[in-house]
Amino acid sequence: MRPDIEQFKKTLKRGKAEYIPLAELGIHPLIKEKLLGRPITTLKDDVDFWHKAGYDYIKLQPGADFNPQAVGLDGKVTFNEDGTLSRKWAAHSKGVISSLEDFENYHFPSALDFDYTKFEQVSRLLPDGLGVIGQYGDIFTMTWEMMGFEEFSMNLFLNPDLVKLLNDKIGGLVLSMFEYFAQSAVVDVLWYSDDIAFTNGLLVSPETLNSYLFPWLKKIGELAKKYNKPLIYHTDGILYDVFDDIIRCGVDAIHPIEPKAMDIGEVKQKVGAQLALLGHVDVDLLSRGTEEQIRKKVIENIEKAGYNGGYCAGSGNSVPEYVKFENYLAMINTVKEI
Repeated sequence: MRPDIEQFKKTLKRGKAEYIPLAELGIHPLIKEKLLGRPITTLKDDVDFWHKAGYDYIKLQPGADFNPQAVGLDGKVTFNEDGTLSRKWAAHSKGVISSLEDFENYHFPSALDFDYTKFEQVSRLLPDGLGVIGQYGDIFTMTWEMMGFEEFSMNLFLNPDLVKLLNDKIGGLVLSMFEYFAQSAVVDVLWYSDDIAFTNGLLVSPETLNSYLFPWLKKIGELAKKYNKPLIYHTDGILYDVFDDIIRCGVDAIHPIEPKAMDIGEVKQKVGAQLALLGHVDVDLLSRGTEEQIRKKVIENIEKAGYNGGYCAGSGNSVPEYVKFENYLAMINTVKEI
């Protein structure tokens, strides 16, 4: 399959493309290396992976350091055998910012610190038809991680000014990235990621999200509309209570329709006219299922959500290193065969 970013963009706008595109927010380097047949050490290697795997884009992030070692990890960091970061946990109780003094003493980056070198280099490496997605996120997530979730929850009532101060600081920095993406001649699609829900409900109330996250998402949506670039939003969990809010923010497509939280057929029926749908192949199934089960699920998703366009196939979250490589191949190859 030759890449065609225009077919991908058409799908994100709920159109019916010539084929079902593939879409992933993240794919672990070890999975990439297995498919490519060599280590991913350069930007050219990464471009070659996305091209060979059959995607219509390469996804890029700017280099950014929000001082992650300080963001409430409690030392609970583990590493893969190759030295890459494996898992991290944010503090449940108290993070690094619980007072105005903490906020004032914290070393935030500035917008000038963000590194867009990959965006500047990628155009000369792109095969014909392969586009670029500019991706970042976590305004809401970084706000509560820096406070710790309990501290954040209490401060919503006891010290909302501090929550707003931190949220606005992070929001302004992340928005600057999307201003770059929107204005960049090389970027075709914007992708914002920020988890707001789990399988049984939202992490906070819709009112809280409308106070702290959705105003920023709306600003990103306005940028996307101004520069005529589709906007994807990633969040796990069940979203029925906030789909209308997400749509009002100017989002074009929702990812990943977490299988344990929502049925893709029901989501298609409820919001398929307003949102393209991406994903929905359960990561647990990719990790422990059979190739035949993967093929069956991919076909089922396409039948439920892709019959009139507006659907991109992929995992129900991302592709971590513990996914069976054969199952990942079964997923992407089934899509290409349809």
